[in-house]
Amino acid sequence: MSDPQRPAKLGAYRWYVLGLLTCVNAINFIDRNVIFALFEPIKQELDLTDTQLGWLGSAYIVVFSLTAVPLGILSDLKSRRAVMAAGVTLWSAFTGLSGLARQYWQLLLCRSVVGVGEAAYSPAAQSLLSDYFPPARRAFALGVFWSGLAVGGVAGIWLGGELESLYGWRAAFLAVGLPGLVLATLTAVLRDPVRGEGRFSLGRAVLRFEVTVWRVVRAAWPLWTFGGLGLLTAFALERAGLGDAELESAVFGAGLVVGVAGTVARAVRHVLKMRHGAEAGAPPSVALTTADEFLHAARFVLRTPTLIWAFLGGALISFAMNGLVGWSPTYLQRVLGLPPEIAGRTIGVWGLGAGILGVLFGGRLGDRLAERWPVGRVIAGSAGFLIGGPLCVWLLSVRDLELFIPLFFSTLFFFTWYHGPVAATIFDVVPAGIGASVVGTYVFFTHIAGDAVAYPLIGFLSDRLGLEGAMLLLPAVGMLGGLIFLLAMRTVGRDMRRLASQGAGAEG
Repeated sequence: MSDPQRPAKLGAYRWYVLGLLTCVNAINFIDRNVIFALFEPIKQELDLTDTQLGWLGSAYIVVFSLTAVPLGILSDLKSRRAVMAAGVTLWSAFTGLSGLARQYWQLLLCRSVVGVGEAAYSPAAQSLLSDYFPPARRAFALGVFWSGLAVGGVAGIWLGGELESLYGWRAAFLAVGLPGLVLATLTAVLRDPVRGEGRFSLGRAVLRFEVTVWRVVRAAWPLWTFGGLGLLTAFALERAGLGDAELESAVFGAGLVVGVAGTVARAVRHVLKMRHGAEAGAPPSVALTTADEFLHAARFVLRTPTLIWAFLGGALISFAMNGLVGWSPTYLQRVLGLPPEIAGRTIGVWGLGAGILGVLFGGRLGDRLAERWPVGRVIAGSAGFLIGGPLCVWLLSVRDLELFIPLFFSTLFFFTWYHGPVAATIFDVVPAGIGASVVGTYVFFTHIAGDAVAYPLIGFLSDRLGLEGAMLLLPAVGMLGGLIFLLAMRTVGRDMRRLASQGAGAEG
């Protein structure tokens, strides 16, 4: 556990750190979402199918989710600021390189690496902020941090459409990639309030980074092998005209699932082998330390009921929130008949205002309620979706833009309450030493089981029920997620007391 008096001694510097990391998080989501505004010109210039466009989005989500856990562990074991700076540099560089892609596989590779870079940032940044701010202000601070999601998520769509109309889709990628390279240098020199690191040295960081590219490739060979076979088979079916987009997607998805399962099985076998060697007196290694850290974090999640409710509810909430933001521009164009640039501008302006107000209000509400009751943050995180769900149903039934705008604003305002309270609840029941690992696990689970499923599933249902009927699934799933997270009211107080007693025992 970190020293609770330490944040109070940092003065104004902690607010500078919060502002910088929030700005970086906004760039994070701009670079993530800009591609959705560029689908149509990319399709026309590179002569792609809609299935190929879909995999450009899926590649990012899958890679982001798969790398969030190991990079969260790396943040706990190594320098958090080094991991953050490397991640920001990586995703910014490959966002810019996306604008230079001449073939589909080049663009697919760039979007995949963007996922790796962004997975390195979020767990480490939240862990660092949890040490800068005391528990009484933590939900507000994390709510401010997650306002970057609200700003960047809608600004990426808005900015991408505007830049594409002025300069083309390649220039749009290059323009949004540049700011991150500047912010990465500022992130690299942040002070760590707990670990007391000296000045950052890129050379030392490279020398200490034991996970080489070859080790990663060798460890995950089932993923590359079966995923590649699935992709090649889907490509062959398309060229031969033997299947439709759904069959090709199913073939690729099956290869990817087999690859992930095989990689996980190899990892488990390797961990058990190392643990047996350690018990037999084998010398410790960095790999063993990393594996032990992961096992410790995983066991802690399974032994902490509050985290189970947060993970399950968070996945459903992510499904609803990201599905709504991702499909709303198409809804405005297809159902309300708006031109693409007007649809993007509408989502951008009103979504930006609602998102900022929502995350700030939700974080502050969580802190105020937590002052009165231990379950205050759980109530604040759940209430947004329980209130906003019925508004979202109403939103999807209107055909008048003048009514759609205030309903969209209100729905997104309530839907964004949950970011700060949920993140703060996780840190309330997790030891500081594995905070980034647990958040990385949370990010992995909520993305794989949430928005990675939302985009294709809503599309699948839209082909059969129409977009209006398909999107009605979103508020239903969101309200269910809010109810599941609300179950943590029964467990959060007990889990907080257990963590406090463990900290007292360690000090004694």
